[in-house]
Amino acid sequence: MTAVFLTIDTELMWHHHAAGCDLATQIARSIEPAGVGVAYQLATLAKHSLKATFFVDPMPTMVFGLDAIRPVVEAIVDAGQELQLHLHPNWAGARVDDVTRSARFELIDYNLDEQRALIAGARDLLKACGAPDPVAFRAGSYAANDDTLTALAELGFVYDSSHNGADAPWPSEIGLPRRQIAPVEHRGVVEVPVTVIEDAPGSLRHFQICALSQGEMRAALDHAVDAGHQAVTIVGHSFELANRAGTRANGVHVGRFEGLCRMLADARDTLPTAQFRDRPRFAWESAAAPLGPNLLRTRWRQAEQLWSNLVEERAA
Repeated sequence: MTAVFLTIDTELMWHHHAAGCDLATQIARSIEPAGVGVAYQLATLAKHSLKATFFVDPMPTMVFGLDAIRPVVEAIVDAGQELQLHLHPNWAGARVDDVTRSARFELIDYNLDEQRALIAGARDLLKACGAPDPVAFRAGSYAANDDTLTALAELGFVYDSSHNGADAPWPSEIGLPRRQIAPVEHRGVVEVPVTVIEDAPGSLRHFQICALSQGEMRAALDHAVDAGHQAVTIVGHSFELANRAGTRANGVHVGRFEGLCRMLADARDTLPTAQFRDRPRFAWESAAAPLGPNLLRTRWRQAEQLWSNLVEERAA
């Protein structure tokens, strides 16, 4: 069997804050946009009896207080899904009365001691919002390096899922090969990389709902099963099924998410969804190579993406 980590990065989007939106609008456009945010995703997962991991960024609570994030934490806990830690450090320097203020944006812009302090502080904020003690982490923008993993190990984290070969060598700077998709022990934690495929020779694209067509998703899942991969790691976002403004559902992305959930439900015997809180174990000798390129699949996705950009992204 190949374990599937269906992960949802859950966060307030910085550009809504920078545009001067009030907190209620930021939540409406980032966490629950256009009826296809976290509540809809939780309901769809429940409909198909799927497990997922919500990587939640608590850093906006430093600006707006715990109630900015606590309701989504409670909703995820009540739904029986798992919460793990996500972190965009720029919120540490933000202010309500000055939207131009921020700290450095990427975690890799901080040294080891600073990263350790940021991660520890974010963990405490997440727990203060009602989350269990997290055991897994993903850096915002996949911006992690070996110092990040060292800090995580020192803080008692077991897993990281920041390595994304499609975004390497920047901002994903962990010292692993770009094509590394098998879980591996690195710097004292278990790195569970984001799955990537090769969409053209030498070009990697990560398994994100807004980045792959349903055909590419199905091919990547079939490839993982056929090749005996230990894990597939899929990324979504709380805001990803809406347009960029967060005001209208993106039909292409909604269709991809619903199609993916149907695929996983139908293939649960060979592709069971998994969670980090269950402390999965992996065989380190296992090797895994990304799905190879296929011109027809890539061209179909490009056409689909053109429709998404020209039609689905129009704000209501």
